[in-house]
Amino acid sequence: MYGVYKQTHTPTTVEHAVWCNFTSAQEKSLVVAGTTQLHVYRLKGDMENPVTVADDKAKSDQKSRKQKLELMASFSLYGNIMSLQSVQLVGSDRDALLLSFMDAKLSIVEYDPGTHDLKTASMHYFEEEEVKDGYVSNYHIPMVRVDPEGRCAVMLIYGKRLVVLPFRKEGAVEEAEMASASKSSILPTYMITLQDLDERLMNVVDLQFLHGYFDPTLLILYEPLQTWPGRVAVRQDTCCIVAVSLNIAQRVHPIIWSVGNLPFDCKQAVAVPKPIGGVLVFAVNSLLYLNQSVPPYGVSLNSIADQSTVFPLRIQEGVRISLDCAQAALISYDRLVVSLKGGELYVLTLLIDGMRSVRGFHFDKAAASVLTCCMSMLSPGYLFLGSRLGNSLLLKYTEKALEGDTAMLDAAEKVGEEPPTKKKKPDSDWMPSDVSTMDVDEIEVYGSEKQTGTHISSYVFEVCDSIMNIGPCGRVTMGEPAFLSEEFADSPDPDIELVTTCGYGKNGALAVLQRSIRPQVVTTFDLPGCLDMWTVIGTPPETKPQEEGEKTENSGAEEKPEGEVTKEDPPPDLDLTNSHGFLILSREDSTMVLQTGKEIMELDHSGFSTQGPTVYAGNIGNNKYIIQVSPYGIRLLQGVKQLQHLPFDSKGPAFVLASVADPYALVMSEDGQILLLTLVTDPYGSGHRLSAKKIDMQGKSQAITVCAYRDTSGLFTVSSPSASAPAPEAEKDAATPAPEAAVAMETGVDDEDELLYGETSAKPTGPTAPKEEVKPSTSVQEPAVKEVEPTHWCVICRENGSLEIYNLPDFSLVYLVKNFPTGMKLLVDSFQATSSASTSQSDKQGDQLANVKEILMVGLGHKGSRPHLLARVDEDLLIYEAFPYHLSQTYTMLKIRFKKVQHNLVLRERKSGKSKKTGDQEETNTQTANRIQHFRTFTDISGYSGVFICGTSPHWLFMTSRGALRIHPMSIDGAVTCFSPFHNVNCPKGFLYFNRGGELRISVLPTHLSYDAPWPVRKVPLRCTPHFVAYHMECKVYAVAASTFEMCNRIPRMAGDEKEYDAVEKDDRYIYPMLDKFNIQLMSPVSWEIIPNTRHEFEDWEHISTMKNIPLKSEQYVSGMKGYIVAGTVSVQGEDVTTKGRIVILDVIEVVPEPGQPLTKNKIKELYGKEQKGPVSALCGCNGYLLSAIGQKIFLWEFRNNDLIGVAFIDTQVYIHTAISIKNYVILADVFKSISLLRYQAESKTLSLVSRDMRPLETYCVEFFVDNAQIGFLVSDAQKNFLLYSYQPEARESYGGQRLVRRADFNVGSHVNTFFRVRCKIVDPSGEKRRDADTVAKRHVTMFATLDGGLGALLPMAEKTYRRLLMLQNILMTHMPFPAGLNPKAFRMLKHNHRSLINACRNILDGELLWKYLHLSVVERAELARKIGTSPETITEDLMEVDRLTSHF
Repeated sequence: MYGVYKQTHTPTTVEHAVWCNFTSAQEKSLVVAGTTQLHVYRLKGDMENPVTVADDKAKSDQKSRKQKLELMASFSLYGNIMSLQSVQLVGSDRDALLLSFMDAKLSIVEYDPGTHDLKTASMHYFEEEEVKDGYVSNYHIPMVRVDPEGRCAVMLIYGKRLVVLPFRKEGAVEEAEMASASKSSILPTYMITLQDLDERLMNVVDLQFLHGYFDPTLLILYEPLQTWPGRVAVRQDTCCIVAVSLNIAQRVHPIIWSVGNLPFDCKQAVAVPKPIGGVLVFAVNSLLYLNQSVPPYGVSLNSIADQSTVFPLRIQEGVRISLDCAQAALISYDRLVVSLKGGELYVLTLLIDGMRSVRGFHFDKAAASVLTCCMSMLSPGYLFLGSRLGNSLLLKYTEKALEGDTAMLDAAEKVGEEPPTKKKKPDSDWMPSDVSTMDVDEIEVYGSEKQTGTHISSYVFEVCDSIMNIGPCGRVTMGEPAFLSEEFADSPDPDIELVTTCGYGKNGALAVLQRSIRPQVVTTFDLPGCLDMWTVIGTPPETKPQEEGEKTENSGAEEKPEGEVTKEDPPPDLDLTNSHGFLILSREDSTMVLQTGKEIMELDHSGFSTQGPTVYAGNIGNNKYIIQVSPYGIRLLQGVKQLQHLPFDSKGPAFVLASVADPYALVMSEDGQILLLTLVTDPYGSGHRLSAKKIDMQGKSQAITVCAYRDTSGLFTVSSPSASAPAPEAEKDAATPAPEAAVAMETGVDDEDELLYGETSAKPTGPTAPKEEVKPSTSVQEPAVKEVEPTHWCVICRENGSLEIYNLPDFSLVYLVKNFPTGMKLLVDSFQATSSASTSQSDKQGDQLANVKEILMVGLGHKGSRPHLLARVDEDLLIYEAFPYHLSQTYTMLKIRFKKVQHNLVLRERKSGKSKKTGDQEETNTQTANRIQHFRTFTDISGYSGVFICGTSPHWLFMTSRGALRIHPMSIDGAVTCFSPFHNVNCPKGFLYFNRGGELRISVLPTHLSYDAPWPVRKVPLRCTPHFVAYHMECKVYAVAASTFEMCNRIPRMAGDEKEYDAVEKDDRYIYPMLDKFNIQLMSPVSWEIIPNTRHEFEDWEHISTMKNIPLKSEQYVSGMKGYIVAGTVSVQGEDVTTKGRIVILDVIEVVPEPGQPLTKNKIKELYGKEQKGPVSALCGCNGYLLSAIGQKIFLWEFRNNDLIGVAFIDTQVYIHTAISIKNYVILADVFKSISLLRYQAESKTLSLVSRDMRPLETYCVEFFVDNAQIGFLVSDAQKNFLLYSYQPEARESYGGQRLVRRADFNVGSHVNTFFRVRCKIVDPSGEKRRDADTVAKRHVTMFATLDGGLGALLPMAEKTYRRLLMLQNILMTHMPFPAGLNPKAFRMLKHNHRSLINACRNILDGELLWKYLHLSVVERAELARKIGTSPETITEDLMEVDRLTSHF
């Protein structure tokens, strides 16, 4: 059996964060890492309109503006990042990152400004056998720490050795000795064995570099003789610290300071910066401050510390907390923000006396926030909380003054005391207003001011931004979406959505995921024969000022800012200023014009040309005018009135293409001639008219396609930035062909239409907005937001494969890329090397080059600040992102480069024999149909802007102000021939599209999902920990098993046969343990609310171990089966009480709903709930019977008359935690003893063991792997592996079928707790049923969700395809460089924690690596395919096949 693994949703958890100068020396960025992902964010000013200038000046300063996170780059690595630190190396003004990987690998990576990518500076590998000391398993995370002054870094490996990486410093004394070595900034590493420093030095808990020492000094917190809470009475105070001075030149390491007998529960150390120095040691129940030559100071934080240590502690008044799982970050030399395991944020102030020694601590409870696993202080005033269990947050903190300071108090009131609604609900501007993916109180503000002798101030925290996280995904179930337009109901593929449990405690939630976009259809018209369509804005009312958010598709896709929906928006029916007035439909020989008001009706008499087809229609002149391009004429209209008509010779070449960048338009004829139209003020009249100018292209290769672009990002500039300007702004330059000016402005001023073009022949003056001069608010904290003057450019693709960028209006060449259709990884300006006139030499190559069908340059993101270049080359889609590059020397060329974006989309159609051509025959008949634009920009569809890609496999491209490019398919309606945004009374912020059947659908984007995520998602906060979720098919509701925390002060004990509870009385500083209290409740998929009165509570101490929807035999239904919600429970009450459990069978019944509450039509009814002889650990259905694992036995029950009657039983292994079945076969997963296969024989009513895996394996989850007639058993284990077993009694190694044979294995790199299976997709994205649908329907794709918030799929594949792709995989490993120098083959190898006497079987392909093939250039693809003896088309077809079969949800 062979398979391919494909990650379909990237992991979303955040585990490490560091704030450093990663991408530029002027601007710091936030680098976050989670699992295999590395993301780089920058802070930028708030996207929402800030306080208007009219307000008083106190508010418009920097305090009223929040910063947001913008994603600059993200990288995927072939290894899990275990530790992340940054350091500045000699000779670089940027910081390098130190990344460590299991078991003992360290990579130093830097940002490369020339390629906008990672480059590996050095790699260090310490996994030799002599370093391991004979151990085979390693549990020790390689911890990396960097000296605060950047002299060296250390990494602790295998828990017992330190690797020291010395860094070169300028003017170092030992230059002479090192002269022989190469001038690398990283000097040779060496290793210290900890036991050589001190033979007791083992079991390292934490290590940190101390501040204020002459040599780098490393503090190590360790526990030489370990103990645990139950043994504290005998052995306590076992932790010690030792400080080692690292003399790197001589390689001597004296111990300069040590302290012993610290409390046994010390968990971490935090170095305190100068001028205080020393170290804070966090223990679970106490907090200690230690410094050399200063007596130690410690406080107990609760009364448990009094019994567990004899270390002298003072009582810290007013707090009762424990510091296990706490995270801390310094915000100044004497203040830390501490996040506890429950999410509470405390500000800890160190009270110091004149001796610079700490004489007290002050805790101030500031807020309650997300459960944090890493914390980083950003620029002053900002704090980042990274989380695995909830959304990661960016917080802004402000210091609140105390009563004595009245002047400061005024300011504080303006900062902290916002209206309470604002505090509770963070403004989520990155999603539609009715998606609430944030918990209602992600953060609650307290703020108690306690005054002591020193300056203590309380802090106010507010949420500025959050990064969505759907991990950890515990259980996934598939359900039917509640809303689906009836147009899509008859698809042969089931329409399903995924619901996964995520989070923990108060961050618990359900995430509802859909892979593809399902439009909400308002209405459908049947209009056959339409080839293309456009919507244009009618005459805008003159009174209203131009709204910033509402430009249409064509005039301003570029300059339009992110159409954000903020909470304060007026209702949508009010802002119809820019609603579309006309819909223009082009047919083969005529054009239809519809007026779209409240009704849609055809216009008979208008200024539009209707006799022939239309090439293009759009708005120009700030949406005031409409331009219509026909094959032989161009018209300018205002509303329905024609202002100007430019006729052309009908015998000459027809126009085939037009593109607008207000106030310019470019029109191209079929022989490649280009006409530039400029909207100028009419010299004779009062209005505007178009002036046409033919562009002289003598001696150049013929133009194939053209695109006009209006840039508002400031990246398109020919001048380098001055040293003072941090951002790449457009500056005036002597040799600039098109003078640009950058005006520093507050974001509120709408000055995009003040067009500055310098002295051009015809001076275009669009309707201008009044220009306001505003002084930018300069502050230390946040840079003033710059407004960039829009500039205009023209992008041309030629027959010889060169891509050229010209500036408008004077058409001088500013950028040239040769051989553009080959799809290189990087587009670099090649103008310096060659003169632009020489075209003949590259013409020869033009024959083999692919054909560029369409090109689009578009500014995505906030206010178009991220220019992207999209191109259709033959059947491939190329997406490039522009990035600034200032190292080129020429003064006349653009200072940018383009980096290819990896998107993994295969948009081509399947070549299924002769049927391929029939569908396309009628399309290629006419010249115009061939030219239909597939890229349609939109600026405000439900608040999102981006590009829609038409064609056989339609996709949406979104980019919000978050800055991540999101690509979502829309396969539900098949192929889409053309698309247009549509903003109208009846369809606010919607869109129109034609499907292949010629139906025009007027639709809106459903806003209950957030599309700024890898998959469209909705996060439903539960505020308790969800454990299981199951979908009840008959009633279409979800059952959710969840638990809340309750304080426990009772201890159960057995008195004879009776259970008694002893109440425990402790003092008021004692922290009582928390117990999980379980319940099951129903949730409606319509509103994603808990259905009232459906909560089924479980007893105290009773844990739900499993919950499923199981079909059992029932006489009520024709099918003889009925679905019940069945739960198994375990009562755990300590080691003195026998563990029992229950099987609970619940029925979901339909009742008459209560008035005004339509959801209450469902209720839960308990049918059975008797106690069993042991703990119930697993349940599943088997042929209508209920199979349960109770203790070490498996029972099969029949459910009759609300009672369970035993049918069969069998004895098993240690602890069965999962059971699944197909027909009468059952797979059991044991927690230590791998899996077993059982069979139930109905005629003899027996359960028997068929086969099992004899090797020990810690299984996490199991599922079937179905390929036609073959079946395999897929297991995930504790080492993050997948193992595939099969039952093959004829194979020799199965010993006649007693043993299961391992067929494949693969390392995923994440823990997988849940699998689910679905039939392969039998409908192509183009909407046609596959020809091999019968065989495909018998293959299942096994999908899974990980604890890191990722989703993936495993697909069975034929051996022939497997062998071909395996050769490709092997050749890709040596062909491409991988970030951080990691090896994909090593990462995907089976991981063991003990030596096993079996070789790895592999047999599962790594889709993550294979899909990189699509990212290569055409030349590389052809060469690799030639090496393995196949064609690039075959490989692409194979990859596309996998994509198409798994494109569910």
